[in-house]
Amino acid sequence: VQLQASGGGLVQAGGSLTLSCAASARMYVMGWFRQAPGKQREFVSYIIWPSGDPYYTDSVKGRFTISRNNAKNTLYLQMNSLKPEDTAVYYCAGGGYSRTAYYTPLAYNYWGQGTLVTVSS
Repeated sequence: VQLQASGGGLVQAGGSLTLSCAASARMYVMGWFRQAPGKQREFVSYIIWPSGDPYYTDSVKGRFTISRNNAKNTLYLQMNSLKPEDTAVYYCAGGGYSRTAYYTPLAYNYWGQGTLVTVSS
């Protein structure tokens, strides 16, 4: 399975970006993680098929929206009201059913290459 993330870029604080992640196969869970310079990879959001229930880390609730197009096996992350602290490399990930909590990287079998989001103040 391959994941291809895209959509990153440079944006001013308060702006918006939409990330996309094209997958070569449908997966039970797909999510976004991010890693800022000098920090550990952290959970951002995930969504489960077919229920479509989304989950977010507290710092992005109300600003980010995760969605997926199952027909196209594509995951999205709409990011609004961006802040400088959102600056990071964003990774999409996917996997099957797991007993491991989906807000941890260990729950995912497949990872995209990452796309850089830079938010200027």
